[in-house]
Amino acid sequence: MTNPTTRPAPGRLVPLLRAGLIAGVVVAAALFPFVAVGGLAAKAGADLVEKTPADLLASMPAQTSYVYAADGTTLITTFYEEHRRYVPLSQMSPYVQQAIVASEDSRFYEHNGVDPKGVLRAFVANQQAGGVSQGASTLTMQYVRMALRDSAKTPMEARQATEQTPLRKLREMRLALDLEKETTKSQILERYLNSAYFGHRAYGIYSASEIFFSKLPKDLTPVEAATLAGLVKAPTTYDPASSDRKAATDRRNYVLDRMQAMGYLSPQATAAAKAEPIQLRLSNPPNDCMSVPEEHNGWGFFCDYLKAWWAAQPAFGSNSLERLDKLRRGGYTIVTSLDPKMQEVADGQVQAGESNGSPYGHGLVAVEPGTGYVKSMAVNRTYSLDQDENGPHSDPSKRNRMKGNYPNTVVPLLGGGDLPGYQAGSTFKMFTMLAALDAGLPLGTAFNSPHRFVSIYPDGSGGPTDCGGYWCPSNASGAMSGNQTMWSGFGKSVNTYFVWLEQKVGAENVVRLAERLGLQWRTDIDKRQASPSQANKWGSFTLGVSDVTPLEMANAYATVAAEGRFCEALPVTSIVGPDGAPATYRTGSGMDLEIALPRCSQEVSADAARAATDAARCPTGDTPARGSCGGWSTADRVRGIVGRPVAGKTGTTDSDRAAWFVGYTPELAVASFLSDPDSPMNPVGSGPANKPIDAVAGFLKGALKDQPVRQFNPPSDEMTG
Repeated sequence: MTNPTTRPAPGRLVPLLRAGLIAGVVVAAALFPFVAVGGLAAKAGADLVEKTPADLLASMPAQTSYVYAADGTTLITTFYEEHRRYVPLSQMSPYVQQAIVASEDSRFYEHNGVDPKGVLRAFVANQQAGGVSQGASTLTMQYVRMALRDSAKTPMEARQATEQTPLRKLREMRLALDLEKETTKSQILERYLNSAYFGHRAYGIYSASEIFFSKLPKDLTPVEAATLAGLVKAPTTYDPASSDRKAATDRRNYVLDRMQAMGYLSPQATAAAKAEPIQLRLSNPPNDCMSVPEEHNGWGFFCDYLKAWWAAQPAFGSNSLERLDKLRRGGYTIVTSLDPKMQEVADGQVQAGESNGSPYGHGLVAVEPGTGYVKSMAVNRTYSLDQDENGPHSDPSKRNRMKGNYPNTVVPLLGGGDLPGYQAGSTFKMFTMLAALDAGLPLGTAFNSPHRFVSIYPDGSGGPTDCGGYWCPSNASGAMSGNQTMWSGFGKSVNTYFVWLEQKVGAENVVRLAERLGLQWRTDIDKRQASPSQANKWGSFTLGVSDVTPLEMANAYATVAAEGRFCEALPVTSIVGPDGAPATYRTGSGMDLEIALPRCSQEVSADAARAATDAARCPTGDTPARGSCGGWSTADRVRGIVGRPVAGKTGTTDSDRAAWFVGYTPELAVASFLSDPDSPMNPVGSGPANKPIDAVAGFLKGALKDQPVRQFNPPSDEMTG
């Protein structure tokens, strides 16, 4: 049996290198007789300076990125161009190491990168065949070729790495000789086994073991190792997953015979192995968001949000294409913020009572206060590209040209994409109340609110036109008239009180605070109204006329739950590269921070946020620590359903085109909406408006089941007034 550690004596090294290189030129000329040897050698010498062994060792092949749920073990999906996971030689079965050497390069431990005997053997065979029948490539040369391909930065470099030319062969020989001076046989073998293509979308031994046998490389048997080693020569021809396994079996048996000849297997073991049929346990690794587990189809919408977030992170590249390429090739281990149990509860809430054929979108997003971690994203849709059976488009102008996005869609209805979102109605009153509290106005600030209020804002900001050119909004009910404070005004959702309060604090200050809490302006009209020259005239802003996504609203209210600490919405809790180091980004001040760490800042004083929460307990039927809710509220059953302290706000838009509820406890902030995403002007009606309220209440009850009850901190006397 050949000793793997044996190498030629130092005194023979130079002659062997020279012999290998000369033989390489000879075989190159034999393989391609139309090229002059002298010209080849000169050209090769010029080109070989392009790459060095250090370059080859520095280049790593593309690797699969694995995406897990928040528990770190539940696989959501993987992303890859070449399905590969790098594993060290110590985690591979010795049989697979032996099988690949026996199959591809039996003199691997004897030569120094180029095998003169193999070259001469190929020369004779090719002369007899009158063409190329053997290539004489050692494992080292094959690895060089793969490394050149994987490190190519342009299509031309990739082509030069694999094209059938004498120059390429000489380049491989020269680099193989140099590489073996710089590294060990074990390192080369490890790199080879992690780079080779085994067919069936399996790149590297880890993927091959997984795809063909559903096991780890360290657990491969001699039969399995020989089967995989036999694939490298011609993956399609010897694919054991094809209908005819004879070619694969013959090739496997050849490898087993070679293993016996090299002393790796006894005759008895070889005979027993050859008598076994090839028994596969095929697996199909998921790829991208369309491959989330079928039983957890709803995860696809969160996965899509993760991709959109990743594509926006400068740390992964200079543009979205580079960043997504890094996701598919970078070999990251990504632990997301998605909580599978919470997601199950969320899916149940938005699907409750649904026929899965309604054009109205009903969604829910949950965010963790103090971190920004997105814990669940659910919508009453199936994540799928197949729209063949979708219903008609609800926009009459499009009905004859396209189908609606129900029940199947991949449109990011919950946020994280480029859709503008939906008007959120009175949920925006939170921004006005926060701006007032942060400016020093206490919760007890009172106003005798009329049914209709003539504002100071020109009619151009929206609303009726019969008030002398000024905007004059009214309340939903005459019962809302009378003396109100922030507690009662918020609990009853009194429009005229909050338009008055907005005038007191200044509409621009309200708009700017909403921006600090994460709101973005996506439509032309919203961008114009939020501009410095127009924001102070945007009186209707407090009534929620701007488009917003459920993700933005959940995160904005999470800021209030976190006592004024705003955190960017974040879909990940950990991102680790293949080297085991956390992925980082550089801040504007030059600091390197982990990408998955929460990115937070104090945007509202803690006392102002506590005061806002105290008033926000009124809509839910909860009891504030201070003050009075005024006797009734818009969602008073929420407290009874949730069974713990809870705050929130309802929201409806003109003509009942959308219905919202955003609720929160100290642990979670949740936004739910009901609207027609295909035709936002299509009213949902007043009847279904309770769906978002019930969804948030039911979600908080289920998601926080068995968790300790936490209390809200009360505001100071100064903030109550």
